[in-house]
Amino acid sequence: MTTNKGFAELTLKQKIGQLFMCGFEGTEPTKEIDNLIRDYGLGGIIYFRRNLRDAEQVRELSAKLQDASEHPLFIAIDQEGGMVVRLEEGVTVMPGGMAQGAAASEALTREAAKLSGAELREIGINMNFAPCLDVNNNPQNPVIGVRSYGEDPRRVATLGLAAIQGYKEGGVVAVAKHFPGHGDTAVDSHHALPVVPHGVERLNEVELYPFRYAIERKADAIMTAHVVFPAFESDPTIPATRSERILTGLLRKQLGFEGVIVTDCLEMNAISETIGVARGAVEAIKAGADLILVSHRISRQTAALEAVMEAVMTGEISEERIDEAARRIWNLKQTQGLFGGELPKTDRARAEEVQRELSEAAVTVVKGGQHLPLSKEGKTVVVWAEPHSRTEVIEVIPQDWTLGKALSAAGYDVEEVRVGTEPTAEEAEAARAAASSGRRAIFVSYDAAFSKTQSELIRELSSGEDGSFVWVAGRTPYDLQSVPEAPVYLCVYENKPAMMTALARVLSGELPVTARQPVTIGDYARILI
Repeated sequence: MTTNKGFAELTLKQKIGQLFMCGFEGTEPTKEIDNLIRDYGLGGIIYFRRNLRDAEQVRELSAKLQDASEHPLFIAIDQEGGMVVRLEEGVTVMPGGMAQGAAASEALTREAAKLSGAELREIGINMNFAPCLDVNNNPQNPVIGVRSYGEDPRRVATLGLAAIQGYKEGGVVAVAKHFPGHGDTAVDSHHALPVVPHGVERLNEVELYPFRYAIERKADAIMTAHVVFPAFESDPTIPATRSERILTGLLRKQLGFEGVIVTDCLEMNAISETIGVARGAVEAIKAGADLILVSHRISRQTAALEAVMEAVMTGEISEERIDEAARRIWNLKQTQGLFGGELPKTDRARAEEVQRELSEAAVTVVKGGQHLPLSKEGKTVVVWAEPHSRTEVIEVIPQDWTLGKALSAAGYDVEEVRVGTEPTAEEAEAARAAASSGRRAIFVSYDAAFSKTQSELIRELSSGEDGSFVWVAGRTPYDLQSVPEAPVYLCVYENKPAMMTALARVLSGELPVTARQPVTIGDYARILI
């Protein structure tokens, strides 16, 4: 049961426990996570989809976890919005970063975070690993992409700060990520160790700009990147998460950050398959990290906790360093009201309005706007691409409310064909057959820039007369680069229901286009704000 026991009464083991956030399998607390909470005084819990069914179940789960702990837990989630969310049932899923970058409204971004934060806090979630302050200026980036607000450091900075402030107003700690910047990588740190090779001047102008902007305005928490930055760290094997030069020298001393430094998960291959999770935890704390994230395996979680304890016993890590990190975490829990206080009020009706307003403001027409709106005469074929297999950044979430259904509701005669992100021969033939005989075809792609077979199908379907083919990028906006000759191209940055409704309204001419394209797509430059 959570108590008001003071920081001074914590044992060394409990202080070390406060430095760790761990995850577990299932929708009920496991024996293993219960033991970590009770025996080590764990500082926090991280939720994934595996833990969550709906809002009410999450509320009950959060209460059980807090009841097991002597001290208040941080309970965290990756609820970025759009394509990266862990919970959809019973909460309002706001559009993601790049959709909000296209909408380009600080007021709406702040309100969206506040309303979403209040809904999370109501069900016991008090920390959100969002927003992404990564500047996505690499079309080949496999892990950030639409999670970023765009390629303009200033747009990323202002919208990111708006989200940070909104989450705080909603009762949730915002953890800005991934410092010093994961936007210009072509490697996913879940699988390997990326490198950002730029010099200090360029990094200051681009990657660091949004973080500096947030730090100057008192951001509470920042997550590290498992990315190598040779401009700051001379050892090519040491990513930011393990670098004292970056976490203490750059982030603390040069940029003046006084909040909590959170690591990205140490079970990602960039750490686990190099020096290992246990050693990674020791080195991250030595480098200056405060809160260590170990999301999955109990064996690695226990080994990391024990490794840090051993490092303190041998003098490799000083007790002062443990005290410093634990006190930062404890103080943030206090200022965030985890020891008691009134919760912000939720407003589901207004949250759904903001979700709609952001979605409508995000639909971007990149080329071929003269062919819009689309006539309701004749048959319209919608080819809907969707993932059939899960990756670290793509979750298989069947969508019931597709563009086909949204257009049908708007009065179009629609036939919809579903294909995978790597369409099979049978799927491709079904799409070709449906789109034959001069029918209008709308292809909603899903990361076609990374799929040769999807791009080939788009090229084939788009070869008809102008205006008979409309291409909508349902995730990454860079898909156009794979078939640049396509006549009509729109971006929506996510295939979520609210966005599909907004897209149908644009295609039918019911809704004007106001979006500001947030990234350069081939020959089509971003629109400045």
